[in-house]
Amino acid sequence: MSAYPIRCTFNGIEQAIEIDPDQRAIDLLRDTLHMTGVKEGCGIGVCGLCTVLVDGEPLSSCLLLAVFLDGTDVVTIEGLAGTKGELTALQEAFITEGGFQCGICTPGQLLAATALLAVNRRPTREQAKEWMMGNLCRCTGYAGILDAIMVAAEAGDA
Repeated sequence: MSAYPIRCTFNGIEQAIEIDPDQRAIDLLRDTLHMTGVKEGCGIGVCGLCTVLVDGEPLSSCLLLAVFLDGTDVVTIEGLAGTKGELTALQEAFITEGGFQCGICTPGQLLAATALLAVNRRPTREQAKEWMMGNLCRCTGYAGILDAIMVAAEAGDA
């Protein structure tokens, strides 16, 4: 199979790379770019573990062909913190409010919640709950996740 060139910005760094035309975005991120915070769970786009932000939109990278990333800005969990490693208010709230336990779903949860707070700075708890429905967690029962979103929204700097 012939290689296909794409140009993307991954976590603030512009890159030109060649990919296989049938390569999934999750495989590009994990295997080629070593962004292992992106996890694969269900492989059919319903669990949220593989969530990444593409031009600010939360997408399931297990369903997305990497060729569609050409010309986009992609953010994974590795790119969420500041340039000096400082955590966002949302990341801090996940820690203080018990928004994670085992951590497997945390990257997807954080990216989905980041997208929510980008479009709705002050969501109600019900709006946050509805937005986060595509991200499954088997450990927390969701209360800590929703608490963290509400705390970050109150802080106004997700």
